[in-house]
Amino acid sequence: MKISNVKFETIKLVLHEPFVTAAAARIAQHNALVKVETDEGVFGIGEAVPTKHVTGETIDTLMDALGTLAKKITGMDPLDLEAIHRAMDATVADHPAAKAAFDIALFDIKGKVLEQPLYMVLGGDSDSIETDVTLSVQDPVALAEAAMRKVDEGFRILKIKVGVNPEMDIEGIAITRKAVGNGIILKADANQGYSVSDAIHVIEEIKKHGVVSIEQPVHRDDIDGMASIIERTGFFVIADESVFYPEDAQRVIDKNACRMVNIKLMKSGGIFKAERINAICEDAGVPCMVGSMVEARVANAAGAHFAAAKRNIKEVDLDGFILTKDVPSIKGGFETHGGVIALLDKPGLGVEVDF
Repeated sequence: MKISNVKFETIKLVLHEPFVTAAAARIAQHNALVKVETDEGVFGIGEAVPTKHVTGETIDTLMDALGTLAKKITGMDPLDLEAIHRAMDATVADHPAAKAAFDIALFDIKGKVLEQPLYMVLGGDSDSIETDVTLSVQDPVALAEAAMRKVDEGFRILKIKVGVNPEMDIEGIAITRKAVGNGIILKADANQGYSVSDAIHVIEEIKKHGVVSIEQPVHRDDIDGMASIIERTGFFVIADESVFYPEDAQRVIDKNACRMVNIKLMKSGGIFKAERINAICEDAGVPCMVGSMVEARVANAAGAHFAAAKRNIKEVDLDGFILTKDVPSIKGGFETHGGVIALLDKPGLGVEVDF
């Protein structure tokens, strides 16, 4: 089997409401869909999510990278993931989201060839997961109201974006806890927004309101700062932007700079390297979560299959399809019941795309 043709096109995701973090704000997101076709009629679908403040990619640089990579992998065996990733890395520097799109499509092909849903191909631990839902940075009263709406929709785990104003963050979490009660899990995500001292101050306060973790409190290069926060607070710190690739995971583990690693396919370049990150973490006794960017159903399905397949993945933040309006051309992959994502028993991703 050989890759015979590659197609790609842009899609626009429209958010239900502005999505604001410590790093950026947006009301829409332009992604790319890819279709990898083979000479045996089997094809795979992938998605790339350019996120300039995280991966450095824009939609324009992404489309250029997709074109270059498409030429490189055409003619290769779609099941030889090792060779294809080596070829992509040798051809284009960085651009992990572009590489993730092809990686996802190739894993979709693999599942179809084996006639198995992707989660079974990857390990088969489970066919369902429970995701949190993310709440943007906003004033405390609005935050509490948004939290109540999500609880009413059936979500049990809320991830609250913080990192812009420490005192506002503390107040917002206090009001939100009072609004949702003690039966809802609250997590915080600072997106690199704090200094070490501010992070420690916020952690000591939000502990009082039962917040269970904080994600990437300081700049991704400040690994020593992450370790210091853990040492001084004993809090459950999750590394996100600090970990793109397997070597990054090893570095934060060696420095005791996290209690969990957030794997995102758009950072790691897809499932192939994400599996290696999870294996490194599992060997070290460090659990993982699977997170997402502002993604459509294709990338969210890929993340869900990966998360469901691996026992070491304990938490999930796959809510792009919740935060954005439906894309009529993309269907399937999974069903949802509140925060529970139930994967379909169909080969590969199980996603149908009018492409």
